[in-house]
Amino acid sequence: MADNKKKVEQITSMDEDFAKWFTDIVKKAELIEYTSVKGCMVIRPYGYAIWENIQKILDTRFKELGHENVCMPMFITESLLNKEKDHVEGFAPEVAWVTYGGSEKLEERLCVRPTSETLFCEHYSNIIHSYRDLPKLYNQWVSVVRWEKTTRPFLRSREFLWQEGHTIHETAAEAIAETERMLDVYADFCEQALAIPVIKGKKTESDKFAGAVSTYAIEALMHDGKALQAGTSHYFGDGFAKAFDIQYTDRENKKCYPHQTSWGVTTRLIGAVIMTHGDNNGLVLPPAIAPTQAIVIPVAQHKEGVIEAATALTEQLKAAGIRAKLDASDNSAGWKFAEYEMKGVPVRIEIGPRDIENGCCVVATRHNGEKTVLPLEGIGDAVKAKLTEVRDGLFARALANREKRTYDCKTTDEIKEVLEKNGDGFIRAMWCGSPECEKKVKELTGVSSRCIPFGIEHNGDKCVCCGKDADTLVYWGNAY
Repeated sequence: MADNKKKVEQITSMDEDFAKWFTDIVKKAELIEYTSVKGCMVIRPYGYAIWENIQKILDTRFKELGHENVCMPMFITESLLNKEKDHVEGFAPEVAWVTYGGSEKLEERLCVRPTSETLFCEHYSNIIHSYRDLPKLYNQWVSVVRWEKTTRPFLRSREFLWQEGHTIHETAAEAIAETERMLDVYADFCEQALAIPVIKGKKTESDKFAGAVSTYAIEALMHDGKALQAGTSHYFGDGFAKAFDIQYTDRENKKCYPHQTSWGVTTRLIGAVIMTHGDNNGLVLPPAIAPTQAIVIPVAQHKEGVIEAATALTEQLKAAGIRAKLDASDNSAGWKFAEYEMKGVPVRIEIGPRDIENGCCVVATRHNGEKTVLPLEGIGDAVKAKLTEVRDGLFARALANREKRTYDCKTTDEIKEVLEKNGDGFIRAMWCGSPECEKKVKELTGVSSRCIPFGIEHNGDKCVCCGKDADTLVYWGNAY
């Protein structure tokens, strides 16, 4: 038990230093390791297994909707990147350039992809000729590079993993419908699989993706009250098509420009899970993405029949479709409890001689520490029910935190008072639509616009900044 206590004490309390708490977890739960290049991390097997589960769920959803996976090159020529003016200006500060190939200087610089719109457009211009070639519903799972000045594991790294969806359509209506559909996919995934409640909405003009006509986003609130953009979906209109001369012959034999979309989520979602559900003992993982959903720990395993019973229990769980693991190592039971608590395993199952005699086991749920004695008969279904209980409990707790930290404000002075009294959170306030007012709110209060929510009633009719008539409700907040 001494080892157990020491292991837990190694995590800084989130109330003492939230940033240090986060760093402690990603290191001590063995999610990442730092490298000699700032902002580039090794995603260790446990961290990568979480990403693989995220990838598997989303990839299945994409394919069910008709999307196909492709893989674009890593490098983009400078001339290709420069074809769309707004796009290149938006990414210029973050671009990493290759200037030498071996010992020879390149005739033209190559950009290490920060995103792949230009690559897809070059490809589309070669393969799209007729309306019969449309739509193209593509996605890719790759890494990208953005030269961030301030870096944090999972939240802002210079190289990160993501999925990057790109589609191209005959009409604006089809493309807009796709943009909205994929935002719904992300929102459903976050709420159902990650147990993270999100606000769906539209970004303001100043905060939209470089080169987009409109950007939609899902915004989540972390445990400390800061917002995190969990996913985005962009409608490009025909701007990229015109810049790259992508044309097709329509059904009336006329030349037309197609309409495009792009949408993506990243390994930042792992950071969101940590900061939404984690506690001072480590990770707390939603069952859908947990590499191990149930850990079986034999108690007094040196006694006859204990290992055999624990093995049979583990196999029974696996047969029920549960990702179960048996730890029969010679570490103490206390050490094992702390280890899997640190790693956020949703359900821990203890079985010892007395349990075997009584035909039962002890099941502990990670998110609330509750223990239940359950019969071994039908244990697969019982543990599945417990996993559902974990997901529902995590979602309810995260939603309660968001509701507790969401404030309605009428003036910038109110925003400052609320933040000073309560700390960070979502601020709901009306906006007149003026970019100057949006900028001034940031200057006066520190909070930026997060999104214009869908389907949420107004909380007034005057702009929080200038006091003039307003009909747009905005969620504001400090963000990661």
